Amino acid sequence: MFRSKAYKDALKGYDKSIQYEPAEAFDILCKAPHAKFDETVELHVKLGVDSRHADQQVRGAVVLPNGTGKTSRVLVLCKEENVEAALAAGADYAGLADMIDKIQKENWFEFDVVVATPDVMGQVGRLGRVLGPKGLMPSPKAGTVTRDIAAAVKEIKAGKIEYRLDKTNIIHCPIGKVSFGPEKLMENYNTLILALLRAKPAAAKGQYIRSCVTASTMGPGIKINAQKTL
Repeated sequence: MFRSKAYKDALKGYDKSIQYEPAEAFDILCKAPHAKFDETVELHVKLGVDSRHADQQVRGAVVLPNGTGKTSRVLVLCKEENVEAALAAGADYAGLADMIDKIQKENWFEFDVVVATPDVMGQVGRLGRVLGPKGLMPSPKAGTVTRDIAAAVKEIKAGKIEYRLDKTNIIHCPIGKVSFGPEKLMENYNTLILALLRAKPAAAKGQYIRSCVTASTMGPGIKINAQKTL
């Protein structure tokens, strides 16, 4: 597999075989050579659960104290009387039938998060087949099915992210940009890890956080000793 010069140079700054304390890991990541753009920093957390079982699902949302470095585009699906309030709160798009048609007929996906009010979920459900695979389907657990549209939109714009297990029982989340520096990345990391700990299913047995890795968009993964957060 081809690796860039920056990627190879970054590998020289740490030992891939060991786990670093969180603060040290983010310090190494920020000091490593990077691409010419401000790379996103991601966290990949493998959990000791089985996503095939409903009682071991881990899904939710959390507002990162320093945001993600990206402003999410928000689509609100609601009745006409709520459209103005949604747009006033900062939503990029709001509507119902017109938006549903645009998604279904024009394959329109110029948004990052979908918020919906409970009273329209019967209609929004028709989009399950197209929004579900993209991780865009509104969910009460993620706080994206709510009557308080304004609060939901403002939280998303402030840096709220959704976390959910993939098929391999791993959580993948952005926690900022390289330009944030180690301290802000550490604050976001702590917030996400603590949210995952609070979301631990009662049915989970044994070690809950199996492994934790951070990496920038173009950089190699750095192992973190997540037990240091506990």
